[in-house]
Amino acid sequence: MNNAEGVAKNLLQIKAIKLSPHSPFTWASGIQSPIYCDNRIVLSHPGERDFIKSCLVEKSKAFGPIDAIAGVATAGIPHGIMLADALKLPFVYVRAEAKSHGRKNQIEGELKGGQRVLVVEDLISTGGSSLRVVEILREQGCEVAGVLAIFSYGFESAVRAFREAACPLETLTNYDTLIDEAVKSNYISTEDLRQLLAWREMTGVA
Repeated sequence: MNNAEGVAKNLLQIKAIKLSPHSPFTWASGIQSPIYCDNRIVLSHPGERDFIKSCLVEKSKAFGPIDAIAGVATAGIPHGIMLADALKLPFVYVRAEAKSHGRKNQIEGELKGGQRVLVVEDLISTGGSSLRVVEILREQGCEVAGVLAIFSYGFESAVRAFREAACPLETLTNYDTLIDEAVKSNYISTEDLRQLLAWREMTGVA
């Protein structure tokens, strides 16, 4: 079993990812989805958390030398901290909008222009929140090495958005691997599989 399969299996086992083709979840965007992913649940499971951290460390090598880690607020913060701690690198997190009070920070922590920064997110759907952080960091004079996330739905629209932003993207696992693991473990039926694949194809081209 490779790391991508291992991550998918762990996420299913601890119910960080739930599949419900017959009773879909409603995302904040209003999209009706047969899958719900909440990687924050990983934080409550020490064994799985250590495994995810080791996979983040391994996958981060694909980006070359890195000076700092930036977490996407809020879900990317804990995973970013885990990676920064393991690599002994500075950590910051980035809000979509600056605070309206205090110092009105948008980037929390110390970051210098010219640093090569790896952005960490929990999951990629459209990629919008991650790419907004990439834009903010570039505006601050940083070089963005890319975005590293735990899970991706594999939407074509997201692939296109990252390509247009000239931003490398790596994930620990993805929708196709997750579905394969769900089939192997009898978590879903053949009919469920057809529905899940059709949903991703229909939703991901927008």
